[in-house]
Amino acid sequence: MYRQSRKTGKSTKTGNSTKTGNSTKTGKIRKSGQKQRPSVALTAAAVAALAPLAAACGSEKADGGGSGAAAAAGEPITGVRWSIDSVTVDGTTHRAPDEAHVRIDDGGEAAGSTGCNSFSARAEVEGAGDDRRVRLSDAMFTEKACVKTPAGFEKSLGRALTTGSLTTKNEGERLTLTTADGDTVRLSRSEDASLYGTKWFVDAPGQKGDKGRAHLTFDRDAKTVSGRLPCNRVNAGATVSDGRITLGAPSTTRMMCEGSLMDAEKRLLGLFDGQVQYRIDHETLTLTSEDGATVRAVAEQ
Repeated sequence: MYRQSRKTGKSTKTGNSTKTGNSTKTGKIRKSGQKQRPSVALTAAAVAALAPLAAACGSEKADGGGSGAAAAAGEPITGVRWSIDSVTVDGTTHRAPDEAHVRIDDGGEAAGSTGCNSFSARAEVEGAGDDRRVRLSDAMFTEKACVKTPAGFEKSLGRALTTGSLTTKNEGERLTLTTADGDTVRLSRSEDASLYGTKWFVDAPGQKGDKGRAHLTFDRDAKTVSGRLPCNRVNAGATVSDGRITLGAPSTTRMMCEGSLMDAEKRLLGLFDGQVQYRIDHETLTLTSEDGATVRAVAEQ
């Protein structure tokens, strides 16, 4: 089984974040492109100190954000990839980047992205129906400087998610988390990535950095799949029907690489010239061959 690995920066605890262009870190300016700093623990007082900065950076006022859908108290909160739509702190709304998301697993872990930095935390979900509450603790954020991240968004998100118990309002496709002070994080269910046109990255054993980073892309019109194996490039026919992909005999380049890469390539080639089942869960593609071998790939960010 192959699993996609993601690069992450060094992590810091909740509240530490970066801003557009020049980045603010507890009062210090960090220029875009600067290397990540070592992890720093923030006290509750330091997190609280970010509140006026977050309010000052915003430009849009809070809105209702309701979807008009009927309440869906029985809908699950865990095991769902939620896109972060916006965060409202002290009456000011910060719109989230398109890539911002969070997922709370049944095992008590939460992970996501601000659209720039990754974060993780311990998660507790208590109660049932409309009385469910979510509490995130021991949150860690990476520290990359990102030009496209909206000013104040990361600070406000870190503050809202980790100030204590959050009430939940689940409206089926939308979820609102609310703090005791009335700050809100508005979420919506993520759509699955498309099988076609998406560059699917496979975590192949033996890769070193970008070397051996396998990826596949399916073309609906041409009915083909093409990409790169751990060593060679590949293309083949690909016909999709009823949750299955029929892969033709592969055509590859004929380079020779180190043994671990060639071994990983041989295992991936075993998917071709046969039929595989496929399943997409948000941004993860799972391919299962007729003999039960499974390969997982993640959509390019």
